[in-house]
Amino acid sequence: MPLALEAFRTLGDVSIVDGRTLHRDDIKNTTILGIRSTAKIHADLLRDTAVRFVGTATIGTDHMDIPYLEQNGIEWMYSPGCNARSVAEYITAALLHLAVNYNQPLCGQTLGIIGVGNVGKKVAKQANALGMRVLLCDPPRARKENSQSFCDDRTLLAESDFVTLHVPLNKQGPDKTVHMANEDFFRQMKPTAFFLNAARGAVTDTQALIQALDTSQIQAAVIDTWEHEPHISQNLLERAAIGTPHIAGHSFEGKVNGTLMVYEAACNFLQREPLFEPAKHMPKPSLPQTPFPTANSIYQSLQNLVARVYDIAQDDARLRDAKAPDAFDFLRRNYPIRREFACTKVTDIPDSKQAQQIAALGFCLA
Repeated sequence: MPLALEAFRTLGDVSIVDGRTLHRDDIKNTTILGIRSTAKIHADLLRDTAVRFVGTATIGTDHMDIPYLEQNGIEWMYSPGCNARSVAEYITAALLHLAVNYNQPLCGQTLGIIGVGNVGKKVAKQANALGMRVLLCDPPRARKENSQSFCDDRTLLAESDFVTLHVPLNKQGPDKTVHMANEDFFRQMKPTAFFLNAARGAVTDTQALIQALDTSQIQAAVIDTWEHEPHISQNLLERAAIGTPHIAGHSFEGKVNGTLMVYEAACNFLQREPLFEPAKHMPKPSLPQTPFPTANSIYQSLQNLVARVYDIAQDDARLRDAKAPDAFDFLRRNYPIRREFACTKVTDIPDSKQAQQIAALGFCLA
């Protein structure tokens, strides 16, 4: 949680501890507990502690025993939308990587988005900027809004050239998402299609995906979230076109947004006025300005531009090169500062149409 110390010391004494190894003794006298998804919140951890508020700086909540929190009067919150732009920019980087490396022009291709919340909506906007046709599938929203904007999953899978998941991990109920991407799911996709998962690892059946890749039911996969993290499937990593250690949402802005949302909720819980101002603590971007790169194709130019700000291939290489048993957590814990597209101003753009596209992707224009 970047800037957590700067934020929460305006409220009292602060201790920074490792979420993965969080123990009851670490929080025995803690009132406010701020976490990310590596910290598992359950009865055995919180019993006989002073914790009265738990806030996660993430959009997911499957690492928290919410019924226990509510039954014991412990206030909780999560941070929907905090890193939505970060994940959307990750998907953009992945799509451009696939476009160049698989000679797959994006303009006119169909991107199917399953899960159209804060992240999915931003992914759709980025895909539109790349000239793609977008199909949306979100059964809960479709029922609630009675909108014609959504299609069913069968239509989406049959027509999409790229399928990306942005759903929560629901373990039961009519909108259960555990192993949503299973054998039947991949069987319905085009054999030329690409599959992307930057949602939750368990929404994909790992063995079904490996089989789909081995039998050419789909062309390739981009995987950021894995079943059984941090103990990921090396067999799937070997087969993935891109494999990264659950860092799609790890832009510096995205993580700071999460910290800020937890801090402001904690201030509200304590009935204290928020005093922390993140803008005063943000580091300067490493690439404040860059000329638009020229290349043989527009996709190569855009990939080169995006890679100057966020090189997804480096994250892939770091995970593949890592050999230590705790490499997955190490890479997440020591993730380099990654700034979002808006921190970089693009100069020397050849024409106004190109400028509109670059601005729609989120870059600033000179």
